[in-house]
Amino acid sequence: MPKIVVNAFLTLDGVMQAPGGPDEDREGGFAYGGWQAPYTDDVGGRLVTEGIADADGFLLGRKTYDIFANYWPKVTDPDNPIATALNSRPKYVVSRSLGRVTWNHAVLIKGDVVAELRKLRQQPGRTVQTWGSTDLLQTLLKHDLIDEYRLFIFPVVLGSGKRLFAAGAVPSALEQIESVTTSKGGTYHRFRRAGKPELGQIGT
Repeated sequence: MPKIVVNAFLTLDGVMQAPGGPDEDREGGFAYGGWQAPYTDDVGGRLVTEGIADADGFLLGRKTYDIFANYWPKVTDPDNPIATALNSRPKYVVSRSLGRVTWNHAVLIKGDVVAELRKLRQQPGRTVQTWGSTDLLQTLLKHDLIDEYRLFIFPVVLGSGKRLFAAGAVPSALEQIESVTTSKGGTYHRFRRAGKPELGQIGT
């Protein structure tokens, strides 16, 4: 049964909108697109590549699907492990507006999205991974469908933009299973589900 794994590039205040470039996502008048660029390094690149290699498939919202489908099919170098994985493995695309998807091995999920995602978690495999897809993540959070987080956190505060943890997330405890610091001050954290939050009293 595959885990649903969320990959996200985040600022310190939790913003994940448009890390890759100025025109990636300007929704809401977002003016800080490309904020991740100064922090990229070989360590982060290795972690992304290793993470994608672990995926049996990818779960994408419409906007992320559009961005990926307009770029990655054009990358045909067989020695590019990210392109090879994205182009050859299943893509499950959640959208209310798309009528069809044309990228190799892409499947459109419509209708009762939560029911379809629960079915997806019953199939054989290791991981189905999300990248970007902020709106889709809110559905996953609300219905407690996330098994693991792989978070890249960078030392910058933006004050506005779409965030990973918005209102409606199910309270949950997490166990950290890996942590790496990159050469430019970013950190990478892997967390897996650890039940409900435990409460107590400090100093007693």
